Amino acid sequence: MSVPFITVEGPIGVGKTSLSKAISDAFDYHLLKEIVDENPFLGKFYENIDEWSFQTEMFFLCNRYKQLTDIKKHMLQVGSPVVADYHIFKNLIFAKRTLKPSEYEKYEAIYNILTADMPRPNMVIYLHASLDTLMNRIAMRGREFEKMITRDYIERLAKDYHEFIQHFEMMHPDIPVIQINGDQIDFVRNQNDLQQILQLVEEKLQQRSTNQE
Repeated sequence: MSVPFITVEGPIGVGKTSLSKAISDAFDYHLLKEIVDENPFLGKFYENIDEWSFQTEMFFLCNRYKQLTDIKKHMLQVGSPVVADYHIFKNLIFAKRTLKPSEYEKYEAIYNILTADMPRPNMVIYLHASLDTLMNRIAMRGREFEKMITRDYIERLAKDYHEFIQHFEMMHPDIPVIQINGDQIDFVRNQNDLQQILQLVEEKLQQRSTNQE
């Protein structure tokens, strides 16, 4: 895809939306934000993961499919660059962790059908941080349904993300992945840290533009 499409990913509470908005403001990109609060199953999911995981994951998959279908039309018709605070591959990370093997097999088949012709990002920014940092940020957000998230769940999720990103880099060597340690860089409260990230993004965009010439 010739139009720049950046996705920001990482575990819950790591700062994906904050960084995506900063990139959108800095480069005048269209901002695509993940729909979370509208999921009617999410509260029940954190109360009983085994009981409500399939409904929760299917809702997210269908919503994200609709969002990416709309953004695909937007990019083709308007030609506007996009930055998103999620990559749809996160569906597989969460689903594989929460679904029973028989459910995951069905889910993965549906995922592959829906995402076969979806736009692929041409840059991924992967945010990661320690368990304490993630839990503190989740608590600071004050979302009611997130109060039920356990340390164990976040710890396993962060590990799943790390393993998935390693696999992603091997499978997609043509898509640059910028990894940012949220314990060392505070792009929300430190303007210098934010500028450092924006400069790195700009350098990757320039390299991409040069390679296409």
